Amino acid sequence: MSPAAGNLVDLPTADFFAYESLLSQPERDKLAELRVFLATEIAPYAGEWWNKAEFPAHILPKLAALELSTPAQRGYSHLFAGLVIAEMTRVDTSIATFFLVHHDLFVESLYAFGSPEQQQRLLADASSLRITGAFALTEPNHGSDVAGGMETRARRISSATGRPDGGGDTWVLNGAKRWIGNGTFCDYMLVWARDEADGAVRGFIVDATLPGVSRTRIENKIALRTVQNADIVFEDVRVAEADRFAAISSFEDTKELLRGSRIMVAWQTVGQQLAAFDVARQYAVERHQFGRPLAQFQLIQQQLVTMLGNAVASMAMMAGLARLQDEGAADMPPVALAKSYLSARMRETVALGRSILGGNGILTDYRMARIFSDAEAIYTYEGSFEINTLIVGRAVTGVSAIA
Repeated sequence: MSPAAGNLVDLPTADFFAYESLLSQPERDKLAELRVFLATEIAPYAGEWWNKAEFPAHILPKLAALELSTPAQRGYSHLFAGLVIAEMTRVDTSIATFFLVHHDLFVESLYAFGSPEQQQRLLADASSLRITGAFALTEPNHGSDVAGGMETRARRISSATGRPDGGGDTWVLNGAKRWIGNGTFCDYMLVWARDEADGAVRGFIVDATLPGVSRTRIENKIALRTVQNADIVFEDVRVAEADRFAAISSFEDTKELLRGSRIMVAWQTVGQQLAAFDVARQYAVERHQFGRPLAQFQLIQQQLVTMLGNAVASMAMMAGLARLQDEGAADMPPVALAKSYLSARMRETVALGRSILGGNGILTDYRMARIFSDAEAIYTYEGSFEINTLIVGRAVTGVSAIA
């Protein structure tokens, strides 16, 4: 007979193939430290934050104290960096998404494209969460096609005359961005805009308090409710030439960042499946129907094994992708395959978990409802399932099906 109800400590972890054993001992110790933080500072309160759609800014100093900003920049392995995101997602997808947007997009942008002066001015504070950042790329009318359809414009002028000037010291931004994570409260945002002079895409570090910047929280979300997504409008916002990323001259320059963040979102699919398995297994062991635990029914066991198989297979693919990163060979097609394929496995896994909880699976009193809902956001952002699938299709056929 299966272990007694509630005797979960004697059951194997969802890391069924022990991928954590591939980490160094200091990395395993750091991961254990993160788990303690998540269990004590996040898990007891995440449901309330989600229900109220409130972001817990008060935890940022404690989160910063873990010193996990951009782990690869600190000498950690890519596998460890991915497992950090997976573990955060396992406890609260919203907090993991905040971390990803700030560190894997904004802070990594400073490392990748920032001038020495920009890095000196912002990098330490951003890495330690004394300031927060956002990544303003997506627009109201352009998501998947933002590369070619970007409408936000930048015009270079002389601050003395206010006239267009190719060598001027000021840029004027006009346009709008949508779905910008951290957008309601960030101190700075990396804004992408098309140069009116030559059509090239430029990147700017924009102080969110500048005149002409307006921010509105997106309401009524059914996923990632703790994340503060914003609509942002720029009306004649003046940005100094010193705040332009000089190393960015086209949209191609963004792909390095987007590839890295797409990898981390693929790791979120792993964390989401681990969370679903954790919750469903505990419920199946502890919940009794017809005089015995749910876990003793064959169909429930089959569902749990399918969930576990999906999670372990997803972790295996991501461990392989981490190896490619170590070798500098993680090109966009394998990254896109991971994001698309694992998103589909995640959807199946969380749906099975929600089914195991029955009616309780749609109540936010039970974590599974949040896990199920948040999975829909992961399925869509950092390249939808369809777009990532077509990127892989182009790679394996040599023919593009994307207009």
